[in-house]
Amino acid sequence: MKVAVIKYNAGNIQSVSYALDRLGINYLITDNADEIQSADKVIFPGVGEASTTMRHLVNKNLDKVIFNLKQPTLGICLGMQLLCKHSSENNTACLGIFDAEVSRFESTIEHRVPHMGWNSIHLVNGWLPDALQGSFVYFAHSYYVPVNEFTVATAVHGASFSAAIRKDNFFGVQFHPEKSTETGQQVLKSFLAL
Repeated sequence: MKVAVIKYNAGNIQSVSYALDRLGINYLITDNADEIQSADKVIFPGVGEASTTMRHLVNKNLDKVIFNLKQPTLGICLGMQLLCKHSSENNTACLGIFDAEVSRFESTIEHRVPHMGWNSIHLVNGWLPDALQGSFVYFAHSYYVPVNEFTVATAVHGASFSAAIRKDNFFGVQFHPEKSTETGQQVLKSFLAL
């Protein structure tokens, strides 16, 4: 199995690569369209700001490459948000694979922004193993995808939001499986086993 990790100005590529190393997965970190398109699985990581990241993807023509992928593709954190239609972070047009808007959390005394740390996920349907129901995973984000028709897992930070989404061959997790210990490894294994 060949796994391509999309290389761009994302902050968590190194931690994703460590997680794949721990699983013994053969992978390539690349921004080459041919290498991405010929991979068996694609991981689209992301830590950063939406508009800057989208500009970088467009400049490298990676927006079109990602949009047209036919193999299982996993967006992580900002990577998941960029798979959506639009982000309120600097009014950013995203890839439009999921017909969903990305919103900013409202900061309250009880629920600070960013939402950072461990939180439990609640499976709705889809590809995550039933054993992960109620498991704790690591989040670090100020923006979120509201619960919608593509939601396969939720979490709560003030209100319920999409912790994981799926449409056809595209998957997304708002949390960081690469930082979520054994639960995160199970998430990555589930994706890689598709």
